[in-house]
Amino acid sequence: MAQEFVPYEEHIPESEESIEMVPVEGGTFMMGSPEDETGREADEGPRNKVKVDDFWMGKYEITWQEYDLFVEEKLENVSTPSGGEVNVEADAVSLPTPPYIDMSFGMGRDGYPAINMTQYAAIMYAKWLTAETGHFYRLPTEAEWEYACRAGGNSTYTYGDDQSELDKYAWYKGNSDGGYQKIGTKEPNALGIYDIHGNVAEWTMDQYDENYYEQFEGSTADNPWLKPEELYPRSLRGGSWQDEPAKLRCAERRGSEAKWKQLDPQLPKSLWWLTNAPFVGFRLVRPADPPPQQEIEEYWLEAIEDY
Repeated sequence: MAQEFVPYEEHIPESEESIEMVPVEGGTFMMGSPEDETGREADEGPRNKVKVDDFWMGKYEITWQEYDLFVEEKLENVSTPSGGEVNVEADAVSLPTPPYIDMSFGMGRDGYPAINMTQYAAIMYAKWLTAETGHFYRLPTEAEWEYACRAGGNSTYTYGDDQSELDKYAWYKGNSDGGYQKIGTKEPNALGIYDIHGNVAEWTMDQYDENYYEQFEGSTADNPWLKPEELYPRSLRGGSWQDEPAKLRCAERRGSEAKWKQLDPQLPKSLWWLTNAPFVGFRLVRPADPPPQQEIEEYWLEAIEDY
């Protein structure tokens, strides 16, 4: 029986943690920014019509309390509940290596967003949660993220175009006091999603390509996803606590960089942790109509060693 398309809480088994999910009704929108938008970058165009299907999105960015359950997991404890929509074998779930320093960098853990994980680590968290719950969770695509950010509008920010209003909705360089802040302490967007701008930049499922939009000219892109095949760059959205307002726009795109592991003492460098990216986090989505099992497997990307 299909789950009703309404807000819900996903309880993480054998814990006191739950992830709140918000329904995002699918539709079409103009992805990218108009050429006259203040702060616009060349990689935000050409604008194209894009279609996305219904999905749920995390109301908040994933917190340390939710992420640490994955970091501290023991493989024998992972089991997919009977009757779930997705089956993931326990031995197919990769678990992270323990962090070698406090990856919160002393900025706070209780109620704060988890940071400094690689895109691979974020994807494996989604796979672990899928195995634990039987519901298919993954990172949002760039298209889904921007669609949710726009929340049915077509403005620079989720709430409109007036940069002076950003303080109400986001933690960024001008108000963050040099660090991330607790989730949900600013106003949500029209869909009820918090911190879609700022606080931490959020991983998407995509490879970053500055010319990605050119292939869609003259047509409507149907649930586009640029599957990563190279380690760098991978795409993030939303801007962070250390960025200027222009970097928090709905259309702003950013690619990951090797220097985010610059101080990693390991050789090869960690598959799981970043040492120089305390501005990187993530939130999850769950498609309302999960794809077949074979297609789901395509989202569990293989790790690429980083030398």
